[in-house]
Amino acid sequence: MTLNPARLAEILIEPMHKRHLPAVLRIEHRAHPKPWTLGVFTSELAQGGSRYYVVCRAGGKIAGYGGLMFVADEAHVTNLAVAPPMRRQHLGTRLLMHLAQESTRRHCVAMTLEVRMSNVAAQQLYHKFGFVSAGVRRNYYAETGEDALIMWLYELLSDNVQERLRSLGAAA
Repeated sequence: MTLNPARLAEILIEPMHKRHLPAVLRIEHRAHPKPWTLGVFTSELAQGGSRYYVVCRAGGKIAGYGGLMFVADEAHVTNLAVAPPMRRQHLGTRLLMHLAQESTRRHCVAMTLEVRMSNVAAQQLYHKFGFVSAGVRRNYYAETGEDALIMWLYELLSDNVQERLRSLGAAA
């Protein structure tokens, strides 16, 4: 499903609540070989201030979601997904931008994540934001034995990174 320009203006990012979980789980099951369960999402939402989860609505329907875990002055992207028919419409960019803005608001100095080695599209998105490769977690995805690429966005609060985020936000 491709959104026309008028519908793109209707994109909203809002806090994730339990009522969103059926739609989130449908996307999760299409996006990941070993999807998170209802119990995992419920547990994450119950963590309070150390977690932050949002959904992305496009044309009134949940089209994606993302989350963060905060540890000291760092933000870890725990999950980020866009419904397959809604990909390539900048929703991932908007979600990641929102997560970066929340991390900035909380004075985090860096963001990190793991991404499947085979997920080149996601890696390209993260590189666009300034994330750099920092290592590999061997066999991180136990269900497939696939390695994870560890990526970091350092100096989140620096003028250079904040200017990059502003530019990406204006383009999305």
